[in-house]
Amino acid sequence: MRAQEVAYRFSLLVCGHPQDAEDVMQDALMKTYQHVRELNDPEAFRTWLYTTVRNACQMKRRRRVGEPSAFVSIDERASPRSFDVADSAKAADQQLLDASIDSRLQQALGALPPAYRMIVVLREVEGLSTREVSVITGISEANVKTRLHRARTMLRRQLEDL
Repeated sequence: MRAQEVAYRFSLLVCGHPQDAEDVMQDALMKTYQHVRELNDPEAFRTWLYTTVRNACQMKRRRRVGEPSAFVSIDERASPRSFDVADSAKAADQQLLDASIDSRLQQALGALPPAYRMIVVLREVEGLSTREVSVITGISEANVKTRLHRARTMLRRQLEDL
């Protein structure tokens, strides 16, 4: 699988929104391209890419704190005008993702706190080892196992309710 596909899939699952995922993927791939020569061990590329995407997701989240959900122009309130509405159809890559992951599971994953969701996605969806998840997230392997157990418990409860 190409780095772009891996970065987009992971950023979509961590960030939750397709637009954010695209922005994050582009940021992460730019940083990866700029610093790839610094990577000594080619085997570590995958872990490094996930770490870059995770950091980009966190930066995106930090930038959005306090940002209004939508902007309304003062002029638009005074005189209503017609405007184009975005196509409500899902993007092709989102449809592919929906086909591969049950919608109930997506909903349950979306309800998890971001730190837990990231652990589950890296471990269960991306198939990384506990050690790789530990390196990517910057937490101990024991903490990865604890968070994974708690996340699975939360998912189990949420899936029972759905």
